[in-house]
Amino acid sequence: MNAEQINLFPPSQNTPNTKIEEFVASIELLTQEIQELYCLDHIPWVIGYSGGKDSTATLQLIWNAIAQLPPEKRHKTIHVITTDTLVENPVVSAWVRNSIKIIKMAAKKQELPFNPHLLQPELTETFWVGLIGKGYPAPTGKFRWCTDRLKIQPSNRFIRDVIRKSGEAILVLGIRKAESKSRAIRMEQYEKKRVRAHLSPNMNLPNSLVYSPIEDWDNDEVWLYLMQWENPWGYSNKDLFTMYKGASADNECPLVVDTSTPTCGSSRFGCWVCTLVSQDKSLSAMIQNDQEKEWLLPLLDLRRELDVDESRHRRDFRRRSGIVQLYERNLEGEVSVEPIPGPFTKESREYWLRRLLTVQQQVRKNAPPDMRDITLIQPEELSEIRRIWLEERHEFDDSLPRIYQEVTGEPFEDPRHGGGNAMLGVDEWQILEELSEGDPMYLELMTRLLDTERQYKTMSRRTGIYDTLERCFETSSRSQSEAIANAHYQRDLKQAAKEGKVEDIKKIVNGEKPEPPQQLNWASLKFS
Repeated sequence: MNAEQINLFPPSQNTPNTKIEEFVASIELLTQEIQELYCLDHIPWVIGYSGGKDSTATLQLIWNAIAQLPPEKRHKTIHVITTDTLVENPVVSAWVRNSIKIIKMAAKKQELPFNPHLLQPELTETFWVGLIGKGYPAPTGKFRWCTDRLKIQPSNRFIRDVIRKSGEAILVLGIRKAESKSRAIRMEQYEKKRVRAHLSPNMNLPNSLVYSPIEDWDNDEVWLYLMQWENPWGYSNKDLFTMYKGASADNECPLVVDTSTPTCGSSRFGCWVCTLVSQDKSLSAMIQNDQEKEWLLPLLDLRRELDVDESRHRRDFRRRSGIVQLYERNLEGEVSVEPIPGPFTKESREYWLRRLLTVQQQVRKNAPPDMRDITLIQPEELSEIRRIWLEERHEFDDSLPRIYQEVTGEPFEDPRHGGGNAMLGVDEWQILEELSEGDPMYLELMTRLLDTERQYKTMSRRTGIYDTLERCFETSSRSQSEAIANAHYQRDLKQAAKEGKVEDIKKIVNGEKPEPPQQLNWASLKFS
């Protein structure tokens, strides 16, 4: 224990000396437990480190315990993994990235078996590739597409690799029962299934166990440990305390108070784009409590714009597959059967790209010198978005480089390929726009047919081209009203058949409920 650290728990009725002494004794017992578990076998450890208070306390505990072992007993690697979602709070992201560098240098200098890793989601699964490239709407409780892609998959991939090489792995986490009632219930359920003392099964990853050394600590004990025990890799726990304090809405981080007073543990650092919470309290509080962080305001503005209840006007009436899918919606007390809104339209995706690049320019201009190189979207993500627009969406006008140059004033240098195709480009797109006379479905059909032919032209074998062209007609040959009417027609027919309503089927088939106009197809267009 470092005597020079500030005393957060002075003697009082609330925190008598006996409580501090008991906590110090528990740290000693916990240190012994960690050492015994580590030396028990050759199963590698993987510590989840986010840079927050709980994971910092956990890593610090493990570090101090292993440092007390003689060098010959430090026999197995301890991986320290941090996942950067690429949309983290920029202040926290910079903090974590720097801490990873310091951990690596300190472990090498102290000859300790800690090996830090900065993980990221796959390029095809990042937030902006999903939203701007594929057109996914901002995540909601019913369509929570981000968490698994951005957070779970990167760490699980790494742990699976460790298990593949070693056969087993022990995952060390800073989870605590005091975090929430649901977390406490879940941890207690896993406790009943423990195969070894303090090691719970990991239901998501076979051949791995979870060790949670601070599972019974409360928020005050976490902060007591961080502030009274010196950080062994040389990072500042006081700065971490200050960051949490600045992220609390009331600019306070009380530790020894009555149970009705919130602690700064309730402030959660997460993705600045997160629309799964009502508001980003930590980022808002940072700006409110520190005038020097007002440069982050454009991020809040963009996040609010993403978090809207109704975005139908910006989205396709079809699913991403091109199929109209209906659902029952309660509208002012009446059931309305409507199309499920699909991905963002071309215009909307281009709008979000322009907004994001504009925000990036604004924060770079106003950020402090050490944050002037802040990147909200990586060049590789822009390249993948461009590929999706060109190859999957058949948008051969190749608008991404043009938007990038208009916003940044610099040409877009694609890190993966040179440019669009040589056969079709913005000139051909504009000609088709004029020919379509404002009919978006006709424009879409013509561009898809032409670009499909262009893609197959470069292939050594053209097998399947007619099936692909046919799918273009299936998804793009009807107008919006005709496509929705056809979906209703098919739904009514299936529903009547399912319920055995013969008379209703006759009415539909005999034309009392007329069938929508037949869609165009490759044969009718070619031979009519």
